[in-house]
Amino acid sequence: MRSRRLMIACLALLAGCHGDPPGASPAPASATPREFVAPSLGLSIPVPTDMTLRHDFHRDYLDAAVWQAFAGGNGQGRPLAALVLNGSDRITAAELRISESGDADALAHCEDTPASAEPGSIASQALGGVTFQRFRASDAAMSHYLQVEGYRAVRDDRCVAIDLLVYGTRPEVYAPPRTPPFSQAQAWQALHAALAGLHWSR
Repeated sequence: MRSRRLMIACLALLAGCHGDPPGASPAPASATPREFVAPSLGLSIPVPTDMTLRHDFHRDYLDAAVWQAFAGGNGQGRPLAALVLNGSDRITAAELRISESGDADALAHCEDTPASAEPGSIASQALGGVTFQRFRASDAAMSHYLQVEGYRAVRDDRCVAIDLLVYGTRPEVYAPPRTPPFSQAQAWQALHAALAGLHWSR
């Protein structure tokens, strides 16, 4: 009798280890969204599924790894994140870059616009409720091109730089001509969609 009671108790204990009772709905799996977070700035941005998160600005298809587009001599800063559109290569590449600087020169000239900025593109624009100075500019050399949509703001004594970049090489200079991984229009659409997810926690 004793051994039978012991066996029943063990079976009951094992049954309790199998999770939810019959008829209960399983608990939903927790999903952690892919996002970049900069706690020092109170900034976060989701990483779209068609982009890859990098923490540097060094690419083998682009020489310019400066901390912000058209930085010139306006101080030093550091890269925080780059959301690189998947498929980017030497023919066409696109990425959204976020960087910051506490350098005195960078802060003094944070909202300056480059000489190559398109005059009609310079304006104030809110990103997630924070006002930035926006500009658009481009550069070209030989068969290469660079298009930039830049945003600059001073926040918490830091110069915050956000750059949307599309750059590459004219495919017809190759023999045979190369096929771009995506069009410039598709690149800009993806970059603006990513930028729309920018959020500030304070």
